[in-house]
Amino acid sequence: MLNKMIKFLDLKRINEQYAEEVIEAIIKVVNSGWYILGEEVRKFEEEFAEYCGVKHCIGVGNGLDALRLIIKAYKELGVFNEGDEIIVPANTYIASILAISDNNLKPVLVEPDEDTYLINPEEIEKNITENTKAIMVVHLYGQVCEMEKIWSIAEKYDLKVIEDCAQAHGAIYKGKKTGNLGDAAGFSFFPSKNLGALGDGGAVTTNDDMLADVVKHLRNYGSVKKYIHDYKGVNSRLDEMQAAVLRIKLRYLDKEIRKRREVARFYIKGIKNTLIKLPLYKDMDPLYYDRHVWHLFVIRTERRDDLQKYLAENGIETLIHYPIPPHKQKAYKELNYLKLPVTEKLSKEILSIPIYPYMLPDEIEKVIETLNSFN
Repeated sequence: MLNKMIKFLDLKRINEQYAEEVIEAIIKVVNSGWYILGEEVRKFEEEFAEYCGVKHCIGVGNGLDALRLIIKAYKELGVFNEGDEIIVPANTYIASILAISDNNLKPVLVEPDEDTYLINPEEIEKNITENTKAIMVVHLYGQVCEMEKIWSIAEKYDLKVIEDCAQAHGAIYKGKKTGNLGDAAGFSFFPSKNLGALGDGGAVTTNDDMLADVVKHLRNYGSVKKYIHDYKGVNSRLDEMQAAVLRIKLRYLDKEIRKRREVARFYIKGIKNTLIKLPLYKDMDPLYYDRHVWHLFVIRTERRDDLQKYLAENGIETLIHYPIPPHKQKAYKELNYLKLPVTEKLSKEILSIPIYPYMLPDEIEKVIETLNSFN
């Protein structure tokens, strides 16, 4: 029996797998003497665009900036105007909503499906107004949204579809990867992500030539030629060091997704406690299998706080994604009046248990045994 704490996520263990390659790549960047928007960023952008199956990838400072710059670019192109509405899931990390409000557009929060925790297409259509200009989908926890239904709604009302892919690198829907399922997509490479840097980083992917060009300007003070500024831009650039690290880790991504799926399968088959609701996962459906990359394994119970305490007492670290919905945050006091019962219920019941590619068999078994002994 294990005596040490099972970490929620052991980044040291993950990064040890390719430490020598990473160190070599970092030394190469240091010796190059070029640290911003150089060859490593250019090559990563090409490689990640090819991985996602899109024409363009633009490296930026972080995942929030990726979403912010997509919306800002659409404003520059005259597609969006201040005061326009973007539909976004209520059950998400606050970054999805910050990207909208930071551009002086209005986030319209809609409820998730209670079984998948993803944005509910039926709720999308109920909330469309004459001011609606886009739908932001969030592939939460690593699972792809019901894109076919969302595409149909977007086409019907002439709306843009923006993907928040921060948790879903490599997930596939009907033969296409996330990042290629809408008009534009934002990725985060925060260290804990399935494709994580050794610091902050992000990217925008798109097949839209004009949008890509504007984002490329905006990330670099509105300029692509030094001292020539076509837009009022920002400073949000993926740096050479992080790009070099990401190029290495991208080569391992599909292998690590397979390992995540193996851990998830063990959990789904092994956890039998009727007090615990497991994630909805159609394991036998080949059309569904690739849609989940298991960034997080999120269980539910009405006794969440008791269960979290019990797991901690037994040496298992857990987290809650997310304990306070965005519309109940002080930052969005103007939205505090909203009543979103599904989102609010989930925030009180969800609990994320350890899942990452290099978990040991006895660690997985201990998590299963401990969950099954909770009463």
